[in-house]
Amino acid sequence: MHIITIPVTAFAQNCRIIACSQSKQAVVVDPGGDYNKIVAALKQHDLTLTAIWLTHGHLDHVGAADALRNTYSVKIIGPHKDEHFWFENLPMQAQMFGFAAVTAFYPDEWLAHDDIIRVGELSFIVRHCPGHTPGHVVFYQPQQQCVIVGDVIFKGSVGRTDFPKGDAQQLITSIKTQIMTLPDNTRILAGHGSDTNVGYEKQNNPFISGQFG
Repeated sequence: MHIITIPVTAFAQNCRIIACSQSKQAVVVDPGGDYNKIVAALKQHDLTLTAIWLTHGHLDHVGAADALRNTYSVKIIGPHKDEHFWFENLPMQAQMFGFAAVTAFYPDEWLAHDDIIRVGELSFIVRHCPGHTPGHVVFYQPQQQCVIVGDVIFKGSVGRTDFPKGDAQQLITSIKTQIMTLPDNTRILAGHGSDTNVGYEKQNNPFISGQFG
């Protein structure tokens, strides 16, 4: 598995290209913007884009998804159906976050807890992790020991819950049941900031230990 991280938008959101080393097939996870950077990386590494995966519907995670779908004729897959209202309100989000105007669009397929999604020879398990947003999902790859978590958890912190339909207690429950139950050496690929791992967050994240929140 090859992981290419491309910080996009003024929010420095970690767009990830996940590529199967055997097949050279790839997916783009959370293409929040900077379409040209993402296309350039796919060309540079000679990868075939097969799908776009989304963890949730916030604009800094989905802003370039529709353009990529149209360019490569691939499907947008995820997040969970409870995220529908965020896609419906993409024009409002653009105003709220200070982005250029966008038109609402929708995924081709919604995901559910325990779904399996694939790229090349790699399989990822979908885990529904509401709290930051109601339809947030994460993508877990057990053999490579990594989980792509969007804005659920960050190194030493957790996702915001002050947006519409956010729920702080639900977020902590999601983290404790869906992320902290993974092996300690599981690499956490967060939507912003540095990567971390489950063991580190168990020991050092004050929101997990109960020091904050």
